[in-house]
Amino acid sequence: MDTILTALSYALAPSTLVVVFFASLFGLFVGAMPGLTATLATALLVPVTFFMEPVPALAAIVSATAMAIFAGDLPGALLRIPGTPASAAYVDDAYRLTLKGQAELALGAGLVFSVIGGLVGALVLVIAAPLLAEIALSFSSFEYFWLSLLGLSCAVFVATGKPVKGAVSLLLGLFISTIGIDVAAGYPRFTFGITELMGGVSFIPAMIGMFALSEVLRWAVGHRRAGVLVQQRIGNIFRGQLGLLRRYPLGLIRGSLLGTAIGILPGAGADVAAWVSYAVSKRFSREPEKFGTGHVEGIVEAGAANNGALGGAWVPALVFGIPGDSVTAIVIGVLYMKGMDPGPTVMLERPELLYAVFSTFFLANLLMLPFGWLAIKCFRRVLHVPREVLMPAILLLCMVGAFAINNTVFGVGIMLVLGVLAFFMEESGFPVAPAILGIVLGPLVEENFITSMIKAEGHVLAFFERPIAAGLGILTILVWAMTVRRALRPEPQIAVSAG
Repeated sequence: MDTILTALSYALAPSTLVVVFFASLFGLFVGAMPGLTATLATALLVPVTFFMEPVPALAAIVSATAMAIFAGDLPGALLRIPGTPASAAYVDDAYRLTLKGQAELALGAGLVFSVIGGLVGALVLVIAAPLLAEIALSFSSFEYFWLSLLGLSCAVFVATGKPVKGAVSLLLGLFISTIGIDVAAGYPRFTFGITELMGGVSFIPAMIGMFALSEVLRWAVGHRRAGVLVQQRIGNIFRGQLGLLRRYPLGLIRGSLLGTAIGILPGAGADVAAWVSYAVSKRFSREPEKFGTGHVEGIVEAGAANNGALGGAWVPALVFGIPGDSVTAIVIGVLYMKGMDPGPTVMLERPELLYAVFSTFFLANLLMLPFGWLAIKCFRRVLHVPREVLMPAILLLCMVGAFAINNTVFGVGIMLVLGVLAFFMEESGFPVAPAILGIVLGPLVEENFITSMIKAEGHVLAFFERPIAAGLGILTILVWAMTVRRALRPEPQIAVSAG
């Protein structure tokens, strides 16, 4: 009990609260800017944490990350430009809700259910950190291969059009993910002698181009649906949220727990959690045909999952020193810098500091409600900006975001090429989301497949020898079977009576 009281005194100290306040504002700004990810917000905070005590330093990272993940929903819902990769999973639904005049519903759902998912992730982090980290450590390359492949298979469910077009889009994304150095042989593939392509196609410029630039191009060629947005006012964002909570309680629980579980797996993070949760939501929904057309159910579940994953990612980082995602990889460095060596002994040596960090998770997620409301009220002003001014400004922000990843003009080139490609894909009825998912998960599938084949000496049955791997493999095959069945199912014929 004394440890918990000491931890609360650290977490609620004036210096910590001031740090949380400014870090939250910083995270909201970074998350709302396309291309400036939560990872970048964390990296920018590291030099500032040099001058802080351990608890305020880690509280700054927790607050900025949580706010940035939510803030990515703002440009996604209003402009179809996801601010962070985690927001890309449900950007089509959020944007189409805005086109229908329901921007407050989309933004309110993103805020409220992100808070709930974040609180669930923090609760799991506090209660079950050692146990869940041990389970995550039992995953080998076989389990990661099936998990990544399952995520790719779910891309067909994400696709709003026909499964065949979704599969073609996914294969295109997988092809893009193979550009660069071969994992096994170390030989450059599809680089055409361009040195910059040896490192592969960076995900952030690709995402900015395929979502944001394609929207700018669509406006430029005359598909000017933005007039709906200019006239729209955003009302009370909390109206109707209680009804959503009553309507989708199972989706909220499933998204929060699934997001936390995926976050615990090293290397997964909020991005993968949001995509997988959105696909699962569509798979078990009573109205799967509405997904991608402006349906709030996917936002409820995936919004809860991406913030739930934040707490989960800290489990292996704190207890075993294994980063759950790119943010916690930076956190581990900060922990070492502050003398809190991550690992099983940290629970014994400095429990009061650890529980103080746990407390900041609850504090940051609760502060997200008023801060998120304020951010929405400020960001909505973008709706009143004339499109002739806004679209060039968006294009400039896209170029800055693409350039900032590696400080090279080549990132801007990637954004332009893939933006034009996405424009023609959507004009032809091919969904963009599966291609993005292929770019994200393609390297994980390839790397874990090659590693597993080397371990198994080429024996394919080894992929089913471990219990967890076998379960994931069977589930993936069942998803394939259902997808093929849906693709081959004949369209229902409507009988027309004569006379």
